[in-house]
Amino acid sequence: MRVLFNLSFRYKIPLWGSLLIVGTAAIISGTMLLRSYDDLKRDVLRNAASQGRTLANTLSPAVLQDQVWRAYEILKSPLSANPPGTPGQPESLLVLNPEQQVYVSTLPRTLPMLADFRQLSPEFAEVAESVARPGSDTSVVEPRGSGYLFVATPIVQDDAQLGTLVQVYSKKVLLSRFIESAGRAALVTGLVLVVLLPISWYWGQRTAIPLVRLTEQMEQLGQRVPDNLSPGLYDYRDELGRLYQAYNRTLRQLREKALIEQEMIHSERLAAIGRLAAGIAHEINNPLLGMLTALNTLRRHGEANTRTLKTLTLLERGLTQIKETVAALLVEAKVKSRNLSPQDLDDVRTLIEPQARKRSVTIHWSNDVTAPLDLSSTSVRQLLLNLLLNAVQASDEGGEVGATIAMAGETLCIEIVNGGRALTEAQTTHIFEPFVTASEPGRGLGLWVCYQIARQLGGSIDVESAIRDGRGLTRFKVALPTGGSQ
Repeated sequence: MRVLFNLSFRYKIPLWGSLLIVGTAAIISGTMLLRSYDDLKRDVLRNAASQGRTLANTLSPAVLQDQVWRAYEILKSPLSANPPGTPGQPESLLVLNPEQQVYVSTLPRTLPMLADFRQLSPEFAEVAESVARPGSDTSVVEPRGSGYLFVATPIVQDDAQLGTLVQVYSKKVLLSRFIESAGRAALVTGLVLVVLLPISWYWGQRTAIPLVRLTEQMEQLGQRVPDNLSPGLYDYRDELGRLYQAYNRTLRQLREKALIEQEMIHSERLAAIGRLAAGIAHEINNPLLGMLTALNTLRRHGEANTRTLKTLTLLERGLTQIKETVAALLVEAKVKSRNLSPQDLDDVRTLIEPQARKRSVTIHWSNDVTAPLDLSSTSVRQLLLNLLLNAVQASDEGGEVGATIAMAGETLCIEIVNGGRALTEAQTTHIFEPFVTASEPGRGLGLWVCYQIARQLGGSIDVESAIRDGRGLTRFKVALPTGGSQ
């Protein structure tokens, strides 16, 4: 039994619904059949009582005058009026005298005259015992295990009981009528089941399948955030429909939470890397400046041969490169400088054009800034120049770069788009970290500088990369809040 309860709702709901329908139909049909049998039996007995009283009144003169043949004709008349087996018609009739002997019967060979009725069979003895009790009403005797019903009606004349009329009804007639009624009831019940069972199975499946899908999805919550459930799977507004909506809302909140957590982790990692890089850069910068000063002093005041001077030159170039790298790590966007003007932005375009021509890259420029902005011109120029240089280098020969600069309220929005190879998910995740680059020639500090400038100016920088129409497309978006236009 427990196995049945452990079944999936996909099978349990339709199965229980079907069992309930079948059980209900069986109980109702059985009750109606039993009632039908009782009604049929009651009708037969009612007709028997009426017929018995009529025959008893008719028989009383013949019995009183001892006219046996006349009594026999009276008994035969209701049997000859209808063919045998007619519903409500007795199988045989007989008259018993006060001594419980057969006075006359419609079956003289089986029930001969003056035969002791009690000695003919045990069921006749039970009937005779019931008839012997005093009374003037019609009585019904149904011996246990007998296939017959006996209806006894006293024959009375002037308050004197002359004998008893006994009508014998076969239960087979009632049973045939009952079977006929049962067949009709079974047909109706079958038709009802044919209609209701498919409906029950359909609605059971319609309710169970969404529950099964919901369970499968919820089992994945510990491992990942699953997909939303299709609204078309169950688009009603009942409790299950509201559960679907609550589940989809929960998934949306979990995705938003995961996205926020991912952004926070990414920001915290970049901030930690920035603090570490800045600390290391400060620690390197002091001895580095000392070494460069010492080399410069040695070059000016030392007496060195040609080989030594050549070695000093190599050392100076190397230390200078280290200085430049360290300087790139020490980004300070809040250095006091003049406000950003539209001309500063156009100057960046002028500076990048030669590099673009070398690679035959076309720059589509759109600058909608028409008034000075309360932003550090040096920092914004450096940020824009780094993004454009990266875009030109990442584009294929003869490619295109799009640069859009516009104001959205009090926010300066910069969007740089380039073709070429699309970035992988791992590259986009770590693209703003120092010494991480998507191209071989770069050092991986340009986008790091852009990220630091955007953060220190209170703004944001994002990247997205995908393949569209068979080509890679990378888009950088920068949002820098201003203090208002001047």
